[in-house]
Amino acid sequence: MDRRDGVATVTLDRPEKLNALTFGAYADLRDLLAELSRERSVRALVLGGEGRGFCSGGDVDEIIGATLAMDTAQLLDFNRMTGQVVRALRECPFPVIAAVHGVAAGAGAVIALAADFRIADPTARFAFLFTRVGLSGGDMGAAYLLPRVVGLGHATRLLMLGEQVRAPEAERIGLLSEVTEEGKASARAAELAAHLAAGPALAYAQTKALLTAELDMPLAASVELDANTQALLMNGEDYREFHAAFTGKRPPQWKGR
Repeated sequence: MDRRDGVATVTLDRPEKLNALTFGAYADLRDLLAELSRERSVRALVLGGEGRGFCSGGDVDEIIGATLAMDTAQLLDFNRMTGQVVRALRECPFPVIAAVHGVAAGAGAVIALAADFRIADPTARFAFLFTRVGLSGGDMGAAYLLPRVVGLGHATRLLMLGEQVRAPEAERIGLLSEVTEEGKASARAAELAAHLAAGPALAYAQTKALLTAELDMPLAASVELDANTQALLMNGEDYREFHAAFTGKRPPQWKGR
């Protein structure tokens, strides 16, 4: 992991295996997100992959092969752990940007899906492959998140069939935030992360929290939660700083408080 100026960059680094995930990789990512959330020093996180692709999903030998020897309790523990990674991505108090090139398949596709922004170059291709190995397409929260990003119709097709979705279609259906020139996704993700890290961190954290919390709320509850959140933020330093900067005709100096 690289960390500078409030931006953490995590690069999956098994290029010979297309950054396939192991048991340890899932646990490390879950634990790292928890640590960064506690520290409160990181204001944006970039997730990327080394080599030819972002992440090809769970390692066939080290995970699928190993799970065949597990009993139901062990399998439940494993699947809960993978889901904890997605929860950590959605619940951490800073924006997460996935910089995607090449393949993002299986768990790799869900990890990118759980990010707040997905920046990809034209080589990117997503595949939610779970049914193709005989499992439910609703893995790691995919059946919750994907319909909310691309709509139920597209999500049904992607999760049921496991077909590849290349960058142009992914952008068209709303799976991507932005498509860059080839080879430029990482640079653009770093640029966006720097912009976010220099901004009002507490406002971003609360926006992310509300986007997640209000997915399942009725309108009345959402409006009330918005009102409570804004009342708290209006007591914050950043809100006062905006007014001081505006009246002083200068850029605001955000404190994240």
